[in-house]
Amino acid sequence: MFLHALGHFHPPTVLTNAFFEELGLETNDAWIMERVGIRTRHTVLPLDYLRETRNRDVRAAQEAAQFSNAETGRRAALMALERAGLKPSDIGMVVAGGCSPDECIPAESNRVAALLGIDAPAVDLQSACSSFCMQLHFLTGMRPERLPEFVLVVNMENSTRVVDYTDRSSAVLWGDGASAAILSPRVPGRWRITETLLAGDPAGADKVRVPRVGHFTQQGGEVQKFAIRRAGETFQELRSRYLASHPGKGQADVTFIGHQANLRMLESVQRRCEVPDARHRYNVHVRGNTGAAGAPGVLSEHWDDPSVGDAVVLSVVGSGLTWAGALLERTLPRL
Repeated sequence: MFLHALGHFHPPTVLTNAFFEELGLETNDAWIMERVGIRTRHTVLPLDYLRETRNRDVRAAQEAAQFSNAETGRRAALMALERAGLKPSDIGMVVAGGCSPDECIPAESNRVAALLGIDAPAVDLQSACSSFCMQLHFLTGMRPERLPEFVLVVNMENSTRVVDYTDRSSAVLWGDGASAAILSPRVPGRWRITETLLAGDPAGADKVRVPRVGHFTQQGGEVQKFAIRRAGETFQELRSRYLASHPGKGQADVTFIGHQANLRMLESVQRRCEVPDARHRYNVHVRGNTGAAGAPGVLSEHWDDPSVGDAVVLSVVGSGLTWAGALLERTLPRL
């Protein structure tokens, strides 16, 4: 499976740490930076709406949002299509997923396909924040002849709509954004997905939740320990597979892109796995936790950056509990 292009989109409204002080959350920039390392994040919600309501009613947030999930997905997809030199009519399937869909039905992928004018099958595959690597796992495992020439994978994450802005522990984490990837099982592209991993522990299903009509909740301490352990194990396993098939390479030749939950968590994984700073890419410090759009969004922001190297491991975790990873190897010379 080849990765031809990535795209991303973040809504223009920014939530600063000073804004949370203004809301009276008994926090400040130093407290937030020390604990999670996030300075800014984006939101589809107007700041005046948050000031007035603290987002107590998630149904009202749906109405107040300045962008729908599908619109943010469309914008990320347009970037990916332009980078790939493709048109919407070239796409033969749309796959989508994420943490907080606009509707139970239809599938969010249908909404994105409709906005783009794509006349093709559209399905959702989601496992919360681990959705992107889970989607890659399933798509790379399919018989190539059963897939179209090009597949669009979109992850739309506008979870600020389900955040309780009287709860500082969750309010400071989340940001909104979307990512898009164009894959092909036959046409060579810039990257090849050579390995994937998918695992889960359903006994932890209650540890991270967004009810049908309600706010995001999590058992923060337990979830962070789980995320650090599983993200590290996934990265190390995929890095080992890469090194086993490339004898001349060393650990410092593999770039780590983790689930963008918070910077302190990512730094802990980086230390445990002995990843040098030059091989760690992230954007959580300015984007916040953008769920399933986080890891692919990071690589999208570095799409034309040759310093990313020739091998990248995405290692992500999510509600369920699930964890997944993907090894990408560069197929074309660095620019």
